Amino acid sequence: MIRSRVQTGRYTAAVEGEFVVFLIGIRLNKLWKIHKWIGPFLAMPRMLRELQQHPDKGLLGARMSLGGRTITVVQYWRSFDQLEAFAKNPNDPHLPAWKAFNKRVGTGGDVGVYHETYRVSTGQHESIYSNMPIMGLAAAGRSVAVGKRSETARARIAGS
Repeated sequence: MIRSRVQTGRYTAAVEGEFVVFLIGIRLNKLWKIHKWIGPFLAMPRMLRELQQHPDKGLLGARMSLGGRTITVVQYWRSFDQLEAFAKNPNDPHLPAWKAFNKRVGTGGDVGVYHETYRVSTGQHESIYSNMPIMGLAAAGRSVAVGKRSETARARIAGS
């Protein structure tokens, strides 16, 4: 989520403990085959709404972006176990959507999907936001003003 008010100055993100960065995306390989991609396209906002309504499931924050024919969602999760539990639970929206995708699209090539999962250990991240709204990892965790001990990327990653 992006908060619209710009924070003037320099800020960094603070996140307590380990967390997971999950990138998931859809590529519309054949734009004219709307009947193939509309289902998966609409599934992601439904999943994000469900997760926002139930923060105990582990989603800390998410941000969607468009690049050409690819829509990517960057998600921040409290743990891999919570991400996996959401993906595999038949009562959550992911598993039914994944089964529907495989039935409707399969390996035909009309629509592509991908994901990448990164476990981030405590202190193994750094960020900088200059004159930006609170977004990304700072929205998933906390936005913290940069101080003398966090002036450089090296200092931020060593000190987090």
